[in-house]
Amino acid sequence: MALARGRRGSSEFNYWPGFVDALSTLILAIVFILTVFVVVQFFLSQEVSGKDKALEQLNAKIAQLNDLLSLEKLDKLGLTDELARVRAGLAGAEADRDRVKGLYEGLAKSGTDAASRAGELNKALDSEKQISARALAQVEVLNQQISALRRQLAALEEALDASESRNKESQTRITDLGQRLNIALAQRVQELSRYRSEFFGRLRAILGDRPDIRIVGDRFVFQSEVFFDTGQATLLPEGRAELDKIADALKDLDKKIPSEIPWVLRVDGHTDVRPISSPQYKSNWELSADRAISVVQYLVSLGVPPQRLVAAGFGEFQPLDPAATEEAYRRNRRIELKLTEK
Repeated sequence: MALARGRRGSSEFNYWPGFVDALSTLILAIVFILTVFVVVQFFLSQEVSGKDKALEQLNAKIAQLNDLLSLEKLDKLGLTDELARVRAGLAGAEADRDRVKGLYEGLAKSGTDAASRAGELNKALDSEKQISARALAQVEVLNQQISALRRQLAALEEALDASESRNKESQTRITDLGQRLNIALAQRVQELSRYRSEFFGRLRAILGDRPDIRIVGDRFVFQSEVFFDTGQATLLPEGRAELDKIADALKDLDKKIPSEIPWVLRVDGHTDVRPISSPQYKSNWELSADRAISVVQYLVSLGVPPQRLVAAGFGEFQPLDPAATEEAYRRNRRIELKLTEK
């Protein structure tokens, strides 16, 4: 009986060593896969953290570029487009980073396809590196453009400074010339005033003390009746005799006054306010102008230089006496002689 049991035991197949070998092999495979998974996870975490730092540095550089670009006024639209493209690249990089993180999370959930996921992750990381390199190149281009803009601004500032300096010098010269011109004009005015006083004194001595000839300010005032009949502009013989004396005084004065002093004798015609009733003249203005021209033409005929004479008609618009009386009308009908500058 014992021999029979021993034979049965020796005839049965022993499975336990094979099961132990298979189990140890499976455990080794799992340990290997977990080791690969841990290593890949370590390198992935290092790459992701490195990319995060690179992206943070890139974002910091972009922020600095935004501050610099906000100060630049020239080529603003072109720089804005470049910045938009850089931001688009960054957005793509962030999308790739999110995709990499998704792959990393999927890899954490399933260790069976770790090798294929790792290859996919490496491709994604390479793509992200390329995008980052392009973004850095664009940043470098932007830096060069900003430097060029700064050089242009510096050149413009130098040109503006030079222009302001020239303007200041010109303004100083203009001020100096203006002061010298004012001094010269004041001297000429003083000289002309002296000759005017001499001329008026000469006329007063020549014409005598007549009630129909007065001095009003810087003018000799003759009543129109001295030269013309009522409503007429033809010189009377008595008026021509008076103008002969004035012409002699003017010719003597022209010899004394230096040629650089631009003096003229202005002959002004004035009427009273009553409308003229003459077919020859439509208005008092025409009558006053024609009378002044008659005086000027006669003085020219006596040898007075025509460039030293001016004829002006004022009509009834500058009365000496605004009253509506015969005496006021008589005073307002007048011929005035004024020695003045051109």
